[in-house]
Amino acid sequence: MIQAVESSANASAPVLAAYSYCETVTGQQARNFAYGIRLLPAPKRRAMSALYAFSRRVDDIGDGELAADVKVARLEETRATLARIHAGEVDEDDTDPVAVALAHAARQFPIPLGGLDELIDGVQMDLRGETYETWDDLKVYCRCVAGAIGRLSLGVFGTEPGARGAERAPEYADTLGLALQLTNILRDVREDAQGGRTYLPADDLAKFGCSAGFDGPKPPEGSDFAGLVHFEVRRARALFAEGYRLLPMLDRRSGACVAAMAGIYRRLLDRIERDPEAVLRGRVSLPGREKAYVAVRGLSGLDTRHVTRRAVRRRA
Repeated sequence: MIQAVESSANASAPVLAAYSYCETVTGQQARNFAYGIRLLPAPKRRAMSALYAFSRRVDDIGDGELAADVKVARLEETRATLARIHAGEVDEDDTDPVAVALAHAARQFPIPLGGLDELIDGVQMDLRGETYETWDDLKVYCRCVAGAIGRLSLGVFGTEPGARGAERAPEYADTLGLALQLTNILRDVREDAQGGRTYLPADDLAKFGCSAGFDGPKPPEGSDFAGLVHFEVRRARALFAEGYRLLPMLDRRSGACVAAMAGIYRRLLDRIERDPEAVLRGRVSLPGREKAYVAVRGLSGLDTRHVTRRAVRRRA
């Protein structure tokens, strides 16, 4: 069982200011993520914002315009900051608000901070220009940049006392992260191609005649792009179905947060499935009202009850 340990003591003014900075970063940079975590109580919401702000820093280094050697150096500096947090060496008056907030969050919750080292490893894979021959190869990358975030988040959420199968909660959190990342890869396929990155497995691209890549608003001539997208959508749906087994193990508000974030990506997947070539024309997104509906659905517990009923039927 994984339980969150929240202190009843109020955080100090410097720590609250650090959290406020992280919440501002989250609200400005991660609309889907911010939609989900607003359903959490304040201590968990702040901790999740600290995790996001640190993760955003790592991603921004990888995606920025700096020279490759400078990016490598910045990532190592960020890893050193993480080591200081691990060692309890970040004080409340530290000049880095993200480090202050994350250090406080790690004292309040059993967050497996090694997951952030994995994230840095994943961004370094991007800097090396790695490509992936098979889904098993791509899973290694996805586990670094997304599965690890699922496991980190679980450290904040905790599991309910006595939750059936809670020992598998980290596995399900990891799998849900993979589902979200594969959805991201499908959504951003043209944007990534324009940046010189290809994430979809080479085996899959070859199978559907898409090895030429996606540098324009149309699929490669003679390819079965829709077949490729539908193939990857089915893979993502299977990952969502497995990862959703986490929901009944969480308290109501943590479950609502996870259901909201995952629900937004599942609806993105629906849109991509209906019109595969939309991802080549621009970024597929959901309107605010649809995100609000997903949040309400998550808060109502509909997704959790659905998963629980399926589990009961499997055991019957």
